[in-house]
Amino acid sequence: MIIFAKIYFMIEIKRFTFSDKEHLKQSNIIRTKVFIEEQNVERELEYEFEEEGNFFLLYYNNQPIATARWRETSKGIKLERFAMLKEYRNQGLGGKLLEAVMEDVTPLNKTIYLHSQVNAVTYYERAGFEKKGDVFVEANIQHYLMKYHPEK
Repeated sequence: MIIFAKIYFMIEIKRFTFSDKEHLKQSNIIRTKVFIEEQNVERELEYEFEEEGNFFLLYYNNQPIATARWRETSKGIKLERFAMLKEYRNQGLGGKLLEAVMEDVTPLNKTIYLHSQVNAVTYYERAGFEKKGDVFVEANIQHYLMKYHPEK
């Protein structure tokens, strides 16, 4: 006997601001696990410019598993704090989060940029970002400046 079953996974992405303390708490749990515990980023560096942020949470089967934010700076729109719980990485879920963030910021018609950890460069390149300049160190982690080029 052959049993055939399709398993569907639900993905939901929520956008919120600093004033939404419940979603912010969930986002901060993910960021703490990824950046502070895994990567040893100092808490003071991780939690800066919070009030300026536009935040996102990716839910997978009703569980918050990834987060990101963007904010406006003097240089344009800066994408930041992309973090996914370790057990969900490399499954294509991060692309959905980046897609949602890009849908939010692209209509603003401003330069879109980010500081990518070296190991995440291809993630952003797939979405149309391009490395600019040399490697630099931020929070004791090697990064590249990357800018979005929609024509590519």
